[in-house]
Amino acid sequence: MERGEYERLAAVEERMWWFRGLHANLVAALGEEGAPGRVLDAGCGTGGLLVRLAAAFPTTERVGLELDRGAALLARAKGGGRLCVGSVDRLPFAEGAFDAVVSADVLCHQGVDERRALASFHRCLAPGGLLVLNLPAYRWLYSAHDAAVANARRYDGGEVRRLVAEAGFARVRTRHWNSLLFPLMALRRALRRGRDAASEVALAPAPLEWAFGAALALERCLQRAGLWLPFGGSILVTAVKP
Repeated sequence: MERGEYERLAAVEERMWWFRGLHANLVAALGEEGAPGRVLDAGCGTGGLLVRLAAAFPTTERVGLELDRGAALLARAKGGGRLCVGSVDRLPFAEGAFDAVVSADVLCHQGVDERRALASFHRCLAPGGLLVLNLPAYRWLYSAHDAAVANARRYDGGEVRRLVAEAGFARVRTRHWNSLLFPLMALRRALRRGRDAASEVALAPAPLEWAFGAALALERCLQRAGLWLPFGGSILVTAVKP
Protein backbone atom coordinates (compact mmCIF):
# COMPACT_ATOMS: atom_id res chain seq x y z
CA MET A 1 0.00 0.00 0.00
CA GLU A 2 1.01 3.63 -0.29
CA ARG A 3 2.76 5.18 2.71
CA GLY A 4 -0.17 7.50 3.40
CA GLU A 5 -2.49 4.51 3.72
CA TYR A 6 -0.24 2.94 6.36
CA GLU A 7 -0.21 6.22 8.27
CA ARG A 8 -4.03 6.36 8.22
CA LEU A 9 -4.17 2.76 9.38
CA ALA A 10 -1.75 3.37 12.25
CA ALA A 11 -3.77 6.36 13.41
CA VAL A 12 -7.20 4.70 13.58
CA GLU A 13 -6.94 0.88 13.73
CA GLU A 14 -7.26 0.68 17.51
CA ARG A 15 -10.31 2.98 17.59
CA MET A 16 -12.25 2.54 14.33
CA TRP A 17 -15.34 0.34 14.64
CA TRP A 18 -14.42 -2.01 11.78
CA PHE A 19 -10.92 -2.80 13.03
CA ARG A 20 -12.15 -3.27 16.58
CA GLY A 21 -14.71 -5.77 15.30
CA LEU A 22 -12.15 -7.52 13.07
CA HIS A 23 -9.65 -7.87 15.90
CA ALA A 24 -12.32 -9.15 18.30
CA ASN A 25 -13.32 -11.87 15.81
CA LEU A 26 -9.70 -12.89 15.21
CA VAL A 27 -8.96 -13.05 18.94
CA ALA A 28 -12.08 -15.16 19.53
CA ALA A 29 -11.09 -17.57 16.74
CA LEU A 30 -7.53 -17.90 18.05
CA GLY A 31 -8.77 -18.51 21.59
CA GLU A 32 -11.36 -21.20 20.81
CA GLU A 33 -8.97 -23.93 22.02
CA GLY A 34 -7.02 -21.87 24.54
CA ALA A 35 -4.21 -19.36 24.17
CA PRO A 36 -1.63 -20.37 21.56
CA GLY A 37 1.97 -20.69 22.72
CA ARG A 38 3.48 -18.85 19.74
CA VAL A 39 1.49 -16.94 17.14
CA LEU A 40 2.49 -15.21 13.90
CA ASP A 41 0.59 -12.23 12.52
CA ALA A 42 1.48 -12.63 8.84
CA GLY A 43 1.13 -9.23 7.19
CA CYS A 44 0.74 -7.35 10.46
CA GLY A 45 0.56 -3.88 8.92
CA THR A 46 1.05 -1.24 11.60
CA GLY A 47 0.58 -3.60 14.53
CA GLY A 48 -2.94 -3.04 15.81
CA LEU A 49 -3.80 -6.74 15.99
CA LEU A 50 -0.53 -7.51 17.79
CA VAL A 51 -1.51 -5.01 20.49
CA ARG A 52 -4.93 -6.67 20.80
CA LEU A 53 -3.30 -10.11 21.01
CA ALA A 54 -0.97 -8.88 23.75
CA ALA A 55 -3.97 -7.84 25.83
CA ALA A 56 -5.90 -11.06 25.16
CA PHE A 57 -3.02 -13.55 25.46
CA PRO A 58 -0.30 -11.94 27.61
CA THR A 59 1.68 -15.20 27.95
CA THR A 60 1.66 -15.93 24.21
CA GLU A 61 4.81 -15.20 22.21
CA ARG A 62 3.72 -12.84 19.42
CA VAL A 63 5.63 -12.29 16.18
CA GLY A 64 4.61 -9.90 13.41
CA LEU A 65 5.79 -10.08 9.81
CA GLU A 66 5.34 -7.14 7.45
CA LEU A 67 6.70 -6.48 3.96
CA ASP A 68 6.77 -2.68 4.24
CA ARG A 69 9.64 -1.47 6.45
CA GLY A 70 7.90 1.77 7.37
CA ALA A 71 4.78 -0.07 8.52
CA ALA A 72 6.96 -2.52 10.49
CA LEU A 73 8.59 0.40 12.30
CA LEU A 74 5.16 1.79 13.21
CA ALA A 75 4.15 -1.66 14.47
CA ARG A 76 7.32 -2.02 16.52
CA ALA A 77 6.63 1.33 18.20
CA LYS A 78 3.27 -0.01 19.40
CA GLY A 79 5.06 -2.80 21.27
CA GLY A 80 2.70 -5.69 20.60
CA GLY A 81 5.40 -8.24 19.79
CA ARG A 82 8.58 -9.00 17.90
CA LEU A 83 8.72 -7.69 14.32
CA CYS A 84 10.28 -9.10 11.17
CA VAL A 85 10.39 -7.65 7.64
CA GLY A 86 9.56 -10.21 4.96
CA SER A 87 7.02 -11.64 2.51
CA VAL A 88 4.09 -13.90 3.34
CA ASP A 89 4.96 -15.82 0.16
CA ARG A 90 8.29 -16.88 1.71
CA LEU A 91 8.07 -16.79 5.50
CA PRO A 92 11.59 -16.55 6.99
CA PHE A 93 10.86 -19.01 9.81
CA ALA A 94 11.62 -22.65 10.50
CA GLU A 95 9.20 -25.45 9.72
CA GLY A 96 6.67 -25.91 12.52
CA ALA A 97 7.74 -22.69 14.27
CA PHE A 98 4.24 -21.51 15.29
CA ASP A 99 1.18 -22.85 17.07
CA ALA A 100 -1.04 -20.41 15.19
CA VAL A 101 -0.83 -18.16 12.14
CA VAL A 102 -3.28 -15.30 11.68
CA SER A 103 -3.44 -13.18 8.54
CA ALA A 104 -5.99 -10.42 8.11
CA ASP A 105 -6.84 -9.20 4.59
CA VAL A 106 -3.44 -10.09 3.14
CA LEU A 107 -4.04 -12.91 0.64
CA CYS A 108 -6.24 -10.50 -1.29
CA HIS A 109 -3.41 -7.99 -1.87
CA GLN A 110 -1.68 -7.18 -5.12
CA GLY A 111 1.66 -8.92 -5.29
CA VAL A 112 0.67 -11.75 -2.94
CA ASP A 113 0.56 -15.24 -4.43
CA GLU A 114 -2.30 -16.92 -2.57
CA ARG A 115 -1.07 -20.47 -3.04
CA ARG A 116 2.54 -19.71 -2.14
CA ALA A 117 1.42 -17.82 0.97
CA LEU A 118 -0.86 -20.65 2.12
CA ALA A 119 1.91 -23.19 1.51
CA SER A 120 4.25 -21.01 3.56
CA PHE A 121 1.72 -20.78 6.40
CA HIS A 122 1.32 -24.56 6.32
CA ARG A 123 5.08 -25.13 6.48
CA CYS A 124 5.58 -22.81 9.44
CA LEU A 125 2.72 -24.24 11.51
CA ALA A 126 3.34 -27.09 13.93
CA PRO A 127 1.17 -30.21 13.47
CA GLY A 128 -2.24 -29.40 14.94
CA GLY A 129 -1.54 -25.69 14.50
CA LEU A 130 -4.37 -23.25 13.77
CA LEU A 131 -4.71 -20.99 10.73
CA VAL A 132 -7.02 -17.96 11.01
CA LEU A 133 -7.65 -15.74 7.99
CA ASN A 134 -9.86 -12.78 7.26
CA LEU A 135 -10.72 -11.97 3.65
CA PRO A 136 -13.04 -9.52 1.85
CA ALA A 137 -16.20 -11.12 0.49
CA TYR A 138 -17.88 -11.07 -2.95
CA ARG A 139 -16.23 -10.01 -6.19
CA TRP A 140 -19.18 -7.79 -7.06
CA LEU A 141 -18.34 -5.63 -4.02
CA TYR A 142 -14.95 -4.64 -5.44
CA SER A 143 -14.76 -0.87 -5.11
CA ALA A 144 -12.67 2.28 -5.07
CA HIS A 145 -11.73 1.41 -1.48
CA ASP A 146 -10.27 -1.95 -2.57
CA ALA A 147 -8.19 -0.20 -5.20
CA ALA A 148 -6.94 2.36 -2.66
CA VAL A 149 -5.76 -0.30 -0.19
CA ALA A 150 -4.18 -2.50 -2.93
CA ASN A 151 -6.75 -5.31 -2.79
CA ALA A 152 -6.63 -7.28 -6.04
CA ARG A 153 -9.53 -9.65 -5.30
CA ARG A 154 -12.48 -10.54 -3.12
CA TYR A 155 -13.74 -14.05 -2.39
CA ASP A 156 -16.69 -16.36 -1.88
CA GLY A 157 -16.74 -19.06 0.78
CA GLY A 158 -16.47 -22.04 -1.54
CA GLU A 159 -13.44 -20.58 -3.32
CA VAL A 160 -11.67 -19.96 0.00
CA ARG A 161 -12.39 -23.45 1.29
CA ARG A 162 -10.92 -24.99 -1.86
CA LEU A 163 -7.77 -22.83 -1.71
CA VAL A 164 -7.12 -23.64 1.94
CA ALA A 165 -7.86 -27.36 1.56
CA GLU A 166 -5.59 -27.60 -1.49
CA ALA A 167 -2.77 -26.17 0.65
CA GLY A 168 -3.05 -29.23 2.91
CA PHE A 169 -5.24 -27.89 5.71
CA ALA A 170 -8.06 -29.84 7.36
CA ARG A 171 -11.22 -28.82 9.24
CA VAL A 172 -11.58 -25.78 6.98
CA ARG A 173 -14.46 -23.56 8.07
CA THR A 174 -15.66 -20.25 6.61
CA ARG A 175 -18.09 -17.84 8.22
CA HIS A 176 -19.29 -14.41 7.09
CA TRP A 177 -19.37 -11.42 9.41
CA ASN A 178 -20.22 -7.71 9.22
CA SER A 179 -23.65 -9.03 8.29
CA LEU A 180 -26.04 -6.64 10.07
CA LEU A 181 -24.43 -3.65 8.37
CA PHE A 182 -24.03 -5.42 5.05
CA PRO A 183 -26.97 -3.69 3.28
CA LEU A 184 -25.45 -0.29 4.09
CA MET A 185 -22.05 -1.46 2.89
CA ALA A 186 -23.44 -2.80 -0.37
CA LEU A 187 -25.38 0.43 -0.98
CA ARG A 188 -22.34 2.60 -0.29
CA ARG A 189 -20.18 0.55 -2.63
CA ALA A 190 -22.82 0.69 -5.37
CA LEU A 191 -23.12 4.48 -5.10
CA ARG A 192 -19.32 4.90 -5.26
CA ARG A 193 -18.76 2.49 -8.18
CA GLY A 194 -16.73 4.04 -10.97
CA ARG A 195 -15.11 6.70 -8.79
CA ASP A 196 -11.40 7.19 -8.35
CA ALA A 197 -9.62 5.08 -5.72
CA ALA A 198 -10.45 6.37 -2.24
CA SER A 199 -9.81 4.67 1.08
CA GLU A 200 -12.57 4.24 3.67
CA VAL A 201 -10.03 3.91 6.50
CA ALA A 202 -11.13 6.84 8.68
CA LEU A 203 -13.02 7.43 11.89
CA ALA A 204 -16.72 8.12 11.47
CA PRO A 205 -18.53 10.76 13.54
CA ALA A 206 -18.75 9.55 17.15
CA PRO A 207 -22.45 8.57 17.04
CA LEU A 208 -21.85 6.41 13.95
CA GLU A 209 -18.72 4.84 15.47
CA TRP A 210 -20.84 3.89 18.48
CA ALA A 211 -23.75 2.57 16.40
CA PHE A 212 -21.59 0.54 14.01
CA GLY A 213 -19.54 -0.83 16.89
CA ALA A 214 -22.75 -1.81 18.69
CA ALA A 215 -23.97 -3.65 15.59
CA LEU A 216 -20.76 -5.70 15.47
CA ALA A 217 -20.97 -6.34 19.23
CA LEU A 218 -24.50 -7.69 18.75
CA GLU A 219 -23.19 -9.91 15.95
CA ARG A 220 -20.53 -11.31 18.29
CA CYS A 221 -23.22 -12.15 20.84
CA LEU A 222 -25.13 -14.03 18.16
CA GLN A 223 -21.94 -15.78 17.05
CA ARG A 224 -21.19 -16.95 20.58
CA ALA A 225 -24.66 -18.45 20.61
CA GLY A 226 -23.78 -20.32 17.39
CA LEU A 227 -25.64 -18.05 14.93
CA TRP A 228 -23.57 -16.86 11.96
CA LEU A 229 -25.51 -15.24 9.14
CA PRO A 230 -24.83 -16.65 5.63
CA PHE A 231 -23.71 -13.30 4.19
CA GLY A 232 -21.53 -10.36 5.18
CA GLY A 233 -18.77 -8.09 4.00
CA SER A 234 -15.93 -10.28 5.25
CA ILE A 235 -15.12 -13.98 5.55
CA LEU A 236 -13.48 -15.45 8.65
CA VAL A 237 -11.60 -18.66 7.88
CA THR A 238 -10.25 -21.24 10.35
CA ALA A 239 -8.34 -24.41 9.50
CA VAL A 240 -5.90 -26.83 11.12
CA LYS A 241 -2.63 -28.35 9.92
CA PRO A 242 -3.04 -32.14 10.31
